[in-house]
Amino acid sequence: MTGAERQARYRAARAEDAPVVHFRKPKERRSRRQRWRDAVAELVAIQTDCQAWLDSLPETLAHSVTAEALRAVCDLDLSDLEVVEPPRGYGRD
Repeated sequence: MTGAERQARYRAARAEDAPVVHFRKPKERRSRRQRWRDAVAELVAIQTDCQAWLDSLPETLAHSVTAEALRAVCDLDLSDLEVVEPPRGYGRD
């Protein structure tokens, strides 16, 4: 079998398959400071959700493992993280 025949057979077999789509992950365009602020805001939002979940737990689950985990999340002091500003980075921020 010649090279051209092998190539034609390969192309015919590939034509039957679904097309292959390649894509790249978009670059992160936010600065470190903005990523830090967004991460802290997300942690605070999750902590608020956990507090609401803990408040709505029935009495029968007040001493369960779930309640203990929710209390541990709610007891974290995130105020220290909110005041921290990461350093500026070599002209990129």
